[in-house]
Amino acid sequence: MLTHAHFDHIGAAKRLHRDIGCPVHVHPDDAYIARHPYRYAHERSRLLYPAMYPRAVPVLAGMAAAGALWVRGISDVVPYEGTGTLDVPGRPVVVETPGHTFGHCALNLPNADAVITGDALVTLDPYTGAEGPRIVAGAATANSEQALSSLGRLDATGARIVLPGHGAPFTGGIHSAVAIARTTGAS
Repeated sequence: MLTHAHFDHIGAAKRLHRDIGCPVHVHPDDAYIARHPYRYAHERSRLLYPAMYPRAVPVLAGMAAAGALWVRGISDVVPYEGTGTLDVPGRPVVVETPGHTFGHCALNLPNADAVITGDALVTLDPYTGAEGPRIVAGAATANSEQALSSLGRLDATGARIVLPGHGAPFTGGIHSAVAIARTTGAS
């Protein structure tokens, strides 16, 4: 289950698909990015961020060392819609959260009182190095206004445990995480 198809999220999925036949599920609006993981909409040039935010350099270098610069796309994906309960282990409820990408979806796990926010809400922005609940910088976000608006859908889950795509889990609850992210705004 992919929350979205950026290169730093699809690499392991492609490997699992190739090696053990694991299906890769993605929202249809991110299928193009799944095929071309570096061709995605973003508001600002990614090239300026390391100079503007030197704290991000170790994070970005770690991603590069882990292979983030050499991820190949995958076209054999299983689409899932932006609503409903998925028939996969854990029975996640899809929460459509566009903005980071246009097909971004969070996965609510009501039985675990947790929500996998992907990059709709992170606790470490890889492009600025900033910590704490926030949306990802415009270097990798398609529409920050839409991403901030999608925080309301995350808030509605009421989850106690927040599992972001980048950074440490946040156990102060989604209501608090969303309030902090809204205050922080976009960078």
